[in-house]
Amino acid sequence: MAEPGFSTRAVHAGNGIDKDTGAIRRPITMANSYALPYDPSELNWSSADANLYTRNGGANQRYLEQKLASLTDAQDGIVLASGVAALAGLFFSLLRSGDHVIFSNVTYIAAYRLLNELFKDKFKVETSLVDSTDLAAVRGLIRPSTKLIHIETPANPTTGISDIAALAEIAHQAGARLSVDNTFASPYNQRPLALGADYVIESLTKYINGHGDALGGAILGSRQLLDPIRAQAQVNLGGSISPFNAWLIMRGSVTLPLRMRQHNDNALAIARFLERAPRVRFVWYPGLESHPGHSTARQQMSPGFGGVIAFGLDGGRDVHNRFVSHLRIITSAVSLGHDESLIVFLGADDERQHLFPEPFHGGFFRFSVGLEDAEDLIADLDQALHQF
Repeated sequence: MAEPGFSTRAVHAGNGIDKDTGAIRRPITMANSYALPYDPSELNWSSADANLYTRNGGANQRYLEQKLASLTDAQDGIVLASGVAALAGLFFSLLRSGDHVIFSNVTYIAAYRLLNELFKDKFKVETSLVDSTDLAAVRGLIRPSTKLIHIETPANPTTGISDIAALAEIAHQAGARLSVDNTFASPYNQRPLALGADYVIESLTKYINGHGDALGGAILGSRQLLDPIRAQAQVNLGGSISPFNAWLIMRGSVTLPLRMRQHNDNALAIARFLERAPRVRFVWYPGLESHPGHSTARQQMSPGFGGVIAFGLDGGRDVHNRFVSHLRIITSAVSLGHDESLIVFLGADDERQHLFPEPFHGGFFRFSVGLEDAEDLIADLDQALHQF
């Protein structure tokens, strides 16, 4: 048979019939420890190759890793306790004092803290912030000591788009690696490994789980590149995911293709509404022709552009907060990729505001569009815009 399609793999990859009960779903194995062989004296107690101790890796984690590797076209995957654990695990395992990292000036706040503060101050890793949508600027920062280029695309929280294939070429010509945080797109809409990336990071907490009830993170790539990360970040740093969270995410991931179609369709319809709405100062969504990265997004994202919109209103902090107070369906909360729509105001006092493109100065919303009827979400936004 030909390679199964994405939806088929979302259902079947990593699953199987339980040999003890005949159940057609993998059970939750809530165990810290597994039976040892007759003579355990020659075991490597830090091995992650077999079920030994759940910090070294457990059954539910491995099932989920198989599914994610299939969905991302990766040789292998490592599932850890959170998306931040995945980022920290990659950086800790790959970087040494004196190494140089180029990373996007628009990133998730934890990635910004890890690279711009913790690794720089504690481990003397040299860092350069850059607008990663500007290829010439990235190329101009390359040094002999450059070990890694790290990007997000679409970027959190602005939805900026970076050219994965071009940045992979820049990195590889310099003998460096490219890591891509793919959380905003999900593997349904974008597969960076096929575009030349060396590592893909997914916050499983978001779209892949999709239900807002479990934390997890993953690093995907080649087995050769991932083996050292598994040994250090998982076994020695103890970033392992709990069996229950791995099972919850495994369950949620089955419906990823169905959910992403709805996220994609809803977000595009709402972004188009917001472009025409009164009092809306700007809208950034990669699916809009007005988005500065739209042409690149069309080349590397398919079939859709994800469920996150960034937009701002005419007026300051109070206007944005009053708008949110009038919303009835959309919830003011952090995170994204849930079944329900979530909105968060990112104020002008964010220390990174000066790094963002000009429209974002003064505050804006990150809007994670959920699975509700698009008409209801548009009506909720419309009535809130007309309250003041």
